[in-house]
Order: sequence, then structure tokens, then C-alpha cells
Amino acid sequence: MIRINHAYVVAAALLLAASLSAPLRAEGIRTDELQIPAVISGATFKLEAIVVRPDDGKPHPLALINHGSPRDANDRAKMSPYRMWPQAAAFARRGWTAVAFLRRGYGRSQGAWAETWGSCANPVYERAGRIAAGDIAGVARFMTSQTYVSKDKWISAGVSAGGFATVALTADPPPGLAAAIAFAPGRGSPAPDQVCGEPQLVAAFAAYGKTSRTPLLWVSAPNDHFFGPRLVKNMTGAFSSGGGRLSFVAAPSFGEDGHDLFRANGIAIWSPIIDRFLTDNHLVLREHEIEVPVPDLLAPAGLSAKGNDAFKDYLASGPNKAFVVNGAHFGWSAGRRSPDDAIKEALGFCAPGTGLRCTVVNINDKPAK
Repeated sequence: MIRINHAYVVAAALLLAASLSAPLRAEGIRTDELQIPAVISGATFKLEAIVVRPDDGKPHPLALINHGSPRDANDRAKMSPYRMWPQAAAFARRGWTAVAFLRRGYGRSQGAWAETWGSCANPVYERAGRIAAGDIAGVARFMTSQTYVSKDKWISAGVSAGGFATVALTADPPPGLAAAIAFAPGRGSPAPDQVCGEPQLVAAFAAYGKTSRTPLLWVSAPNDHFFGPRLVKNMTGAFSSGGGRLSFVAAPSFGEDGHDLFRANGIAIWSPIIDRFLTDNHLVLREHEIEVPVPDLLAPAGLSAKGNDAFKDYLASGPNKAFVVNGAHFGWSAGRRSPDDAIKEALGFCAPGTGLRCTVVNINDKPAK
């Protein structure tokens, strides 16, 4: 069986920008790694991050991209901010300085995991959300002091636990928070279609809604197997009843689990949704998105139609990535911390259980030597 990691969708052609007083300059986006010294509860923690922004030498408003939390605690250490590169790039193309970072206890970010919500029998969700929101606020304080970040306004966008933290952030908003976007926000789903302590989770949203007045976009799909439509109705109702400024969008069903909508292969669906929200809140920064070129490379010989489609997705994905093949068998990985990590994962996806040895044919946007 062929297994493929993620399908990332960021495509187009290169444009040129010019001014009367300056030479022609290619328009695009740039990606930089960063260790953010975030001050959280009086202590400083270095948090692993990537910054994706317009490559024009000008400051742009901040957009923080917040990850979810894996069901298996052992997976937290394996996380990389590059997994969120496609989402960050989508915001950068709209003119934002997008920062995808890992909160304490994830990946190589410093600090112990601080978002514990207790036992399944007695969860304490409200506190966990506010703690995670503290990480977001700490990152925002540092990033808004950087010369390449505009100082007047910023936004936070997150998915699942990161969406939950974003909702909590609006309940005690830091200076400059102009809007928030939450995809399938929530906590406490140990298995598909199971949630620990639904009443406590609903109560947390009710508590946030009492003081939240920041415009909030909430997007959920009906086939979400973390937080289903019935629970979403209760959570959004609880948040709104306290006065929270909520714009709720029921997205169409997505893939096998609508909880994955915020991934790269959902960009075509969620882009128009966030664009409408940004327009409604006077947060559109550009008339047209920055276009990003897709590498012009030939697919490896011998791939099936499915394999050729996978190679197109590979080319459109962000760093760090690798593509491996053995005849019609293939595997690929993207969004890893390093090319070596991507190669290792891609090899594991190629022809598992067959005994076949796969060959690395592409690393990032170049053929492997």
C-alpha cells in the first residue's frame, strides 16, 4: 500500500513589482527559521518557529499560526513548525508576516508541556486554554517588536487545540489583536467521535464568551470526528450567549475527517472563507495575492497517474521534503524539520512490507545527486 504524507497546495507563477524610484524587484515570499524568546508567566522560553512573509523589505502585520495537539502524547516531540508552512504561506501571500510556532512542550520548544487539562473524568479545559493563550501572547509581544512586523494590528489563527487557545486569547486579548480565526476548536478527544467531559468543554467556551469581544471566525466541517456538529452547536451557542462576537461557518464535509480541513489540501476550501472574514473586518492587506512559483521538474519515470498527481503535490509543498521511488512505488514527506528527516519518513512510506529498496529522487526543489 502506498502511503502519502501531506498534500500541500500553494501554486502559481512569478510576478514582477516595480516603482518609479526603485529598480524592478521580483515579488515573492521568504521563509526563515527563528527561536522566539517568549516571556510567559515571567519566564523566558525559546520557542521553535518559522517566519513566512512577503519578500519586499517592508514591515507587514503579524499573523500567528497555532497548531493542534496530537492524541498520542509521544507525538508531541516529533512536531515541526514546517508542518504549518502551507498555512503560513497562505497568509504571507495575503500580505501578512505569518509565524508558525510550537508552544511549550512541543517539538524542540523549551519548557514542559503546560496545557494539561486533567483527567478524562474531571477535565479542566478553561485553565488549559488560557495557559496555551499565554504562549500565543508571549510570541506576539516579541514578534510585534521586530522591525519587519507592523505595529498597529495582528491576528491569531489556529486549529483544534490551537483554535481553542485562540478562542481563549480573545477572552483576554493582548494589545493590537484585531481578529481571530479558529478551525475546529476544542480539547479532550481521546479517540474518534469521543470527547471527555463535554459539559466542561462547553462551559469553557461560555466562560471565554463572557469577556471576548474580538471578532472571531469559527470554521467546522460536519464530518469532524473530534468535535461533531451537535457538540459544535452547543459550544458556539455557549460562546455567543455571553456576548462573544462570533462568525460561524459550517464548511462542507472534507476527506475522511473534517478535522483536517485546515491542512494544505483544504486551502482551496478555506481560503474564500477567511477572505470574506478579513474583508468584513477591514483586514484585507492586498488587492491580489503574491504568487509563488512551483518548481518545473519532470516526474520520475514509471509512476502511475496517482504517482504523478502525488509528485505535483510534492512540488507545490513547502520545505523540508523528499520524494522516493521504486518503479511505480513511491513515497514522499514534507514539512519536516530537516531534509534528512523528510528522506527517512519518505522511505518508510515507499513500498512498505514488500522488501523493495526505494531510491531518493528529489530533495526539496532539486533532483537528488
